Amino acid sequence: MAGDDDNLIERLRKAGFSRAAIRAAWPSWWTEEAGETPSGRAELRFALARRLGLEPKPLLGERVEFVWNDEARFKHLSTHDDAQKAALTSFGMSVGRLLLRATPAGPTDRIAAEALRDAIMAGSPFVDLGSLLGTCWALRIPVIHLRVFPLEAKSMHAMVVGVDGRFAILLGRDAAYPAPVAFTLAHELGHVMLGHLADAPALIDLEDPALARDGDEQEEEADRFALTLLTGSPEPDIQTDIDHFNAPTLAAAVLRASGEYGVEPGTLALCLAHGRGLWPVAMSALGFIYGERKPAWREVNGIADGELDWDALGDEAAHYLRNVMIGDNA
Repeated sequence: MAGDDDNLIERLRKAGFSRAAIRAAWPSWWTEEAGETPSGRAELRFALARRLGLEPKPLLGERVEFVWNDEARFKHLSTHDDAQKAALTSFGMSVGRLLLRATPAGPTDRIAAEALRDAIMAGSPFVDLGSLLGTCWALRIPVIHLRVFPLEAKSMHAMVVGVDGRFAILLGRDAAYPAPVAFTLAHELGHVMLGHLADAPALIDLEDPALARDGDEQEEEADRFALTLLTGSPEPDIQTDIDHFNAPTLAAAVLRASGEYGVEPGTLALCLAHGRGLWPVAMSALGFIYGERKPAWREVNGIADGELDWDALGDEAAHYLRNVMIGDNA
């Protein structure tokens, strides 16, 4: 039944899904023999529907209908059409629900950025990506970095999924160093703690919140939350006695000043350069600060792998979630 497989894949592709997303969702038990029976073909469609956030019955009739269509809130929306939005939402909701199934329920109280920072700083010299991840998992907010995307173009910086008062964070674009991802994670945690998902099942940041400038009130609130959590102030005033600097001198300056400010050196560099409009210099300085490339997804998903209760998912759901977290790096 190879032709049947091809037709199904083509319909999913026309609905907006990437080949990588379809491959990740394809069940491990599928064989040509399974495709010879109506029950096997039906079970394949039910499995794909569950994993991609589709209505199962229409898929039996070779129609693609999304479970979550226009309910999510998109930030920095530009050219995405309705099909792309539906694919992003449904894929993210499906993955988020799996994460919450594999994570014990925890406290649901909102916590101010200052209180979170104080708690982290009690055992750390500054708030960095690792301590943020530890805090999220302690609050039972699972965090993963997507290595498979629903669209051929990634087109999503990060996403927060809400289910019955619980939340999961899906990070999208990777970075070679942890500081930019730390800001994104703090920003998404801000959306959770500020109640921005009160009337939506998901919130999707399509662009980097550190660079977006579109006057969105919730985005500005989440930025202020993130800066307070990372630096202690919603408007950090970072001073330097160097009027002109390049990447090496900036790196040296923030490494010296990190202890004084109580801010992670990479974050300090981004704050300083952002205030002066020298973003490329800051990004180059990260290489001197960290000494070697440290792709953030490895740290994010390494921690998630140890925190998730894989047995709570069952073999097939766990197989799918691992595919999403590993992608082509398996």
